[in-house]
Amino acid sequence: MPHVKLALLGFGNVGQALARLLMRKEASLREAYDLTFSVTGIATGRHGTAIDPAGIDLSLALENIASGAALDDLSTRAKPADAFEFIRQCGADVLFENSPVNYASGQPALDHLKTALECGMHAITANKGPVVHAYRELTALANSKGLRFYFESAVMDGAPVFSLYRETMPAAQVSSLRGVLNSTTNLILTRMENGESFEQAVAYAQAIGIAETDPSGDVDGWDAAVKISALTTVLMGVPLKPAQVDRKGIREITPSQIAIAKAQGGRWKLVCTALRQGDGAQASVQPEIVWADSPLYRVDGTTSILQIESDVLGLLSIIEEDPGPDTTAYGLLADFLNAVRVH
Repeated sequence: MPHVKLALLGFGNVGQALARLLMRKEASLREAYDLTFSVTGIATGRHGTAIDPAGIDLSLALENIASGAALDDLSTRAKPADAFEFIRQCGADVLFENSPVNYASGQPALDHLKTALECGMHAITANKGPVVHAYRELTALANSKGLRFYFESAVMDGAPVFSLYRETMPAAQVSSLRGVLNSTTNLILTRMENGESFEQAVAYAQAIGIAETDPSGDVDGWDAAVKISALTTVLMGVPLKPAQVDRKGIREITPSQIAIAKAQGGRWKLVCTALRQGDGAQASVQPEIVWADSPLYRVDGTTSILQIESDVLGLLSIIEEDPGPDTTAYGLLADFLNAVRVH
């Protein structure tokens, strides 16, 4: 029975959800996959770091975070100087990298993942930045070492988008992508349809933890641009940076425009599109009115949808209803299992 050592770099909502999921699935992983695991390292930005080769008690780690206590008390090693020293010292077989996204460069997550691969670890992330800025580089490095760089949760949380393409669409050529990929803007537009102002809808999204204190990454279309860039890079094989996406957010959409569209039988959505053009691709993120004959019309609140058009399957739609940290955590768990089973 293989025993796999895990390390978590980042222990916010997603990292904590992953810890709870690992505990919940521990018995079934042993029974169904003949696999056991331990967590040998957890590093946070504000709550300290723990490294223990014998394994960290995840229940205690979660309790410490909930009470505001540091994780340092759970460590049997001296506190590492930075995230890179943590990666080198944790002794893990798999690194879960869940630091905040950097749209412009993918750093420092990109170098965290590179360091993990160079140390002989499978590298798994929910971070979109490294996918759009270094997908080929990190995949090649992983392959050269017999390891895996996986990132299912980077787009549509835990919905199997990348693994679906990777494992079940051999020889398919993707010609177009279209979808509603940013749950925050979709929630804002849905609430504006119900009579709220833009400011009220944003405040609600912030109150429930969907939107950041500074919501510009969502409402100005940057998050959606990074996601369509990642999908184009991986599913079309065409490297695309967020700055190359024709991008417009939802700030200029007024309650009056929404009311007019609604009266005419339409709904405003922030729509992501990518079209193959020869050896390249063109992508956009734009507010658009969709009509009742479109699958995008029925996507409410934080639900998201992706349509993939290829030369072999026609149009394939994937819908994920009301995702959250638990679904993102499942994407990380699925990547972990796929990595160690393939390896």
